[in-house]
Amino acid sequence: MTGRLAHVEARIETVGKLSAVINAMRGIAASRAQEARGHLDSIRTYAETIGAGIGQALACLPQDSAPPAHQDVGGGEGVIILCAEQGFAGVFSHRALDAATLTPRVPSDTRRDLLVVGSRGIGAAEETGLKVAWSTPMISHPSQTGALAGRIIEAIYERLASGEISQVFVVHTVPRPGGTGDILTKRLVPFDFSRFDVARETIEPRLTLPPDRLFTQLAEEYVFAELSEAVMLSFAAENEARIRAMLAAHENVSQTLEELIASSRRLRQEEITNEIIELASGGAQSDFA
Repeated sequence: MTGRLAHVEARIETVGKLSAVINAMRGIAASRAQEARGHLDSIRTYAETIGAGIGQALACLPQDSAPPAHQDVGGGEGVIILCAEQGFAGVFSHRALDAATLTPRVPSDTRRDLLVVGSRGIGAAEETGLKVAWSTPMISHPSQTGALAGRIIEAIYERLASGEISQVFVVHTVPRPGGTGDILTKRLVPFDFSRFDVARETIEPRLTLPPDRLFTQLAEEYVFAELSEAVMLSFAAENEARIRAMLAAHENVSQTLEELIASSRRLRQEEITNEIIELASGGAQSDFA
C-alpha cells in the first residue's frame, strides 16, 4: 500500500511540473502572437506607401502606355507555403500544405515548384510524399521577418529569371480569434498594377529612373511587403494554434492531476484504515492473552 501511494505521489509531482511547462509555453506563444500583431501595422503602412508610389508612377505614364508586367513565358508556377517552425501547433502545417497541393492552378503536366517555409512543414511534406523544390526555416521572432522575406524573394526571382516558372502564389494562414485560422492563397506574380488607384495630383513628381526600371523596383518592393505581411500573419496564426493546443493539453493534465489527487487521498485513507485495523487487532490479541 505504501509503495502504491509513493508511486501516485511521484506521478502527482511529475504531472504538476508538466502543467507548469504547459502554462509557460502557452504564455510564450501568447506573447509572440501579440508581438506579431503589433508589427503588422508597420508592415501595412510600408505597403501603403509603396502602393501610393505606384499610383503616382501610373499617373506619369502617357495615356496610351501601360506599365510593364511580368511576361508569361509558358513556365509553371511556384507556390510558397508558410508552415510552422516549432511543434505543438496541431495540424497547422498540414492545413497549409493541403490547401496548396489540392487545388493546383496549372495543368498536371506543367512544372510546379513547392517552396516550403517552416521545419515542421518540411517534415509534413516528406511524410506525405510531396516533392519540395526549396525550403527554409520559418521565423522564431518577428524581427527576422525581413530577412526571411528577402530569402524567399531571391528564390522566386531566380526561378522567374530562368523561365522555370511564370506565376508565383503564396499560401498562408490568417489568424482568427478563437478559431483555427483561415487559409489564404494570394498571387504575387504576374504583378497586377490595375489594383492601384492612379494618383490625382497636380504636381508631377520628378523621376530619376526609366519607367520600366521604376515599375520593376516598385513591384518588387510591394511583393516584399506582401511576403512580409504573409510571414507575420502566419507566425501569429502558428502561435495562436499553439495556444489552443496548450489549452487542450492543460485541460487533460488538470483532469489527470485531479484523478491522481483523488487516488492518493483514497490510498492514504486506506493506509490509515489498515493501520487502525492492525492496531485494533493487536490490542484484541493482547486482551485475549
